[in-house]
Amino acid sequence: MSTRLEPPISSDPDRAGHVAEVLKAVAHPLRLRIVALLCEGEENVTALADKLEASQAIVSQQLRILRSHGLVAASREGGFATYRLVEQNLRGLVRCMEKCRR
Repeated sequence: MSTRLEPPISSDPDRAGHVAEVLKAVAHPLRLRIVALLCEGEENVTALADKLEASQAIVSQQLRILRSHGLVAASREGGFATYRLVEQNLRGLVRCMEKCRR
């Protein structure tokens, strides 16, 4: 996380492009749910799949997308990959989205 003050998105097209890519990466119901779970703490794929009631293959596929955008990272121990949130600002995004109504 950078400590320097970033220019407003409204005046920085490059930053707006980056933020749009982050939003696209989480703009899928399952990926958004994965990010929300990882906001609560680290998880392995099996636990995520169980909590999401989705197959491990699909959860792994979605995690690869989040990893490719640098939003989550994995560490391996005992043959299992444990995932954690890298982009901490996603916590605020999830909190904001939790307030959305239907």
